[in-house]
Amino acid sequence: MRILLIGASGMIGSRVAAETRDRGHEVTGATRSGADGTEKADASDTAAIAALAAGKDAVVFSISAGRDGTPAEGPLLAAGRAVLDAMRQAGVRRLFVVGGAGSLEVAPSVRLIDTPEFPEIYKNEALAQCALLDVIRAEAEDLDWTYISPAAEIQPGERTGTYRRGVGRLVTDAEGRSEISAEDFAIGLVDELEKGAAADRHITFAH
Repeated sequence: MRILLIGASGMIGSRVAAETRDRGHEVTGATRSGADGTEKADASDTAAIAALAAGKDAVVFSISAGRDGTPAEGPLLAAGRAVLDAMRQAGVRRLFVVGGAGSLEVAPSVRLIDTPEFPEIYKNEALAQCALLDVIRAEAEDLDWTYISPAAEIQPGERTGTYRRGVGRLVTDAEGRSEISAEDFAIGLVDELEKGAAADRHITFAH
């Protein structure tokens, strides 16, 4: 499989790149800096992304919104819309978006971000990711898309090879924790890539 990975140098993106290559897939990484052997391209540059996406089987969009206090929603949505347009120009239908946990429900019609315990430091970023999910739902009907939220806590860790898959709802363990290593999240994402057409649009992985 030939994959364009936008955001290939991030915590999650770098692990997705490693996992896909370890399974024998061809990965073209794209980053704003062009460092570490990636192609230099801004995600909001439709023409550049379309050129990189040409001939690919899928695009993985793994861009995090900033949490430095600056507005995050505008830049993230601009990049998301540019990628949608680029995929149409390149004739690529399959899109995988690495999103945020804030959009996952903890009760019917209650998202994690809506709970009083949600950390304020992550709220700006989470709101931007929720808005991106809304945009994709509304504007990407012609594409085969999957939005993948991590568990509430994700960080580098052990590659155990195991995870639990959820659909639209936060997955927790017996103690109420929701966590996963970035390595196991990458396994889940690549498993979805290899499955074919998406059955569930908004999914999540947790231990």
